[in-house]
Amino acid sequence: MRGLKRERILRVLLTEPTPLSKNELSKKAQCTRQWVILFLRQLEKKKLVKETKVVNPVGLAKYWLTIHKKYKKYREYMVKEPARLLKQTRLDYALTTYQAENMVQHHLFPSRIDMYIKEEDLQTWHSLFLKEGLYGKGNVRVITAEEHTVYGKRKLNGLFVVSLPQLIIDLFTEGGPAAEAAEMLLAKLKEHVS
Repeated sequence: MRGLKRERILRVLLTEPTPLSKNELSKKAQCTRQWVILFLRQLEKKKLVKETKVVNPVGLAKYWLTIHKKYKKYREYMVKEPARLLKQTRLDYALTTYQAENMVQHHLFPSRIDMYIKEEDLQTWHSLFLKEGLYGKGNVRVITAEEHTVYGKRKLNGLFVVSLPQLIIDLFTEGGPAAEAAEMLLAKLKEHVS
């Protein structure tokens, strides 16, 4: 849980455009105030934050990468016109990696849709995708992750996309051309947090 709490705090710090109080940060990160204070002290020693203000967003994102664990639980599907299907559903999700980056920055070819969903919605999504396509290696990857992963999601062109900081972390984790796109997005993160 320690890694998850730190990632929640980092996600909130990098997603919120203005500094929060320690109480607000602890509520939004779903951690105790004491845990937030202890972690902020560590980040201050690294000169990444001052109190709850991010002073080095790029450094903070790169620090996040050092503690981030790639999600291992996912399923893949081959679905015809997945974007159309996603625009029609009322289920909760947020796109990440290739498709999300293409919507935000237009650098990567959207060869696959990666999306976060809630663990409890997995069977519903599975049934929906089986009705519209096939199960197995394909153009859609469904990742079950803790709910906080989609903190700060936004709607672009009728589709939900993870927050900019989460997208950067996921692209770096993907590696290759996706990591190059993440490097380019770091400049946008700097503007967003400054």
